[in-house]
Amino acid sequence: MAERRARLLRRHHLGPADRAPDVTTAAGGLVGLHASDPVTPYLAAVARVDGLRVTDVEQALYDERSALRMLGMRRTMFVVPVDLAPVVHAACTRAIAVRERKRLVQLVEQAGVAEDAERWVEEANEATMRALAARGEAFANELSGDVPALRAKVRIAEGKAYASDSNLTTFVLFRLAADGRIARGRPRGTWISSQHRWAPIEAWFPGGLPELPTEEARVELVRRWLRTYGPAAVADVKWWTGWTLGETRRALAGIVTEEVDLDGVVGVVLADDSEPEPPVEPAAVLLPALDPTVMGWKDRDWYLGAHREALFDRNGNAGPTVWWDGRVVGGWAVRPDATVAFRLLERVGREAKAAVEGAAGRLEDWLDGTRFTPRFRTPLERELSSS
Repeated sequence: MAERRARLLRRHHLGPADRAPDVTTAAGGLVGLHASDPVTPYLAAVARVDGLRVTDVEQALYDERSALRMLGMRRTMFVVPVDLAPVVHAACTRAIAVRERKRLVQLVEQAGVAEDAERWVEEANEATMRALAARGEAFANELSGDVPALRAKVRIAEGKAYASDSNLTTFVLFRLAADGRIARGRPRGTWISSQHRWAPIEAWFPGGLPELPTEEARVELVRRWLRTYGPAAVADVKWWTGWTLGETRRALAGIVTEEVDLDGVVGVVLADDSEPEPPVEPAAVLLPALDPTVMGWKDRDWYLGAHREALFDRNGNAGPTVWWDGRVVGGWAVRPDATVAFRLLERVGREAKAAVEGAAGRLEDWLDGTRFTPRFRTPLERELSSS
């Protein structure tokens, strides 16, 4: 367990001597930064890159375009370096796109939007792509103004208390993104905004997103994941990727691995990565909600301990966490006055407490008055943010 925690600190760029030089390197090292919550990639990066500014992240995503915000593992948004994007797309997103197309056709049929739902979907896709090409970049409401088909209404969650009417703009754009034809660009307003412009994928890949064989991409994705997150149980790989057990085992069969004992559970590690990990200097780190480290494994007891109830919501989404020496020891939140509050959930000693106080102070300075609320709220975050 101590060796796994040392690997976590070093390979997740959390140790004092193992910081990443920039956000793109950090995203590649973690095999993607979670981006379902717009603040997560920024806060995940600043936890791993010394001297990082908001503009550095924006430059990588929207100016240099060395990184890309895309749908990936478990139908979740990630920020990944452009060299990893084709791997993620072929390994995970392409299958999601097939399901999303079926869902969109079904919605069109059920709403009576068109007699030939499949034809309607394809025509709406192409009309949207033409409108986006004409604008270069556009928000969803701009595209729905250009393409009348996108304004067609459908009923969502029929029969539920939260049922509502929605136009088809979001569904068409989501499907085009899953198909690798468009991507999310610069947001409206500040870095905490969730409204993004859309742009053709050619803005990142001049010839279009490269197409890779699915099985080859899955092997490569697991290889990269094990390099950062291994050793791990097969169940961890299956959970993180969102694949079936059969798909997971086929991908692992394409890699040379060794079995290891994870405190009574059989795990796997890359065959060339089984040497003992040298100790790492302890470090205090404040990681954001949905950070890729805390969400990296299905089995989290070895670094989360008994803190799941306070730090996760009922759907398994992690809130902001406080780490010391490769394990979770508390949580944190931003108060209405933009100060950072934290609470330690176990005794850690004076050195660790002082280090956590220092990390909280640095994060507060970095935020510089910015206030935000995590998209998925957890019990401790709610309590601390209102105190």
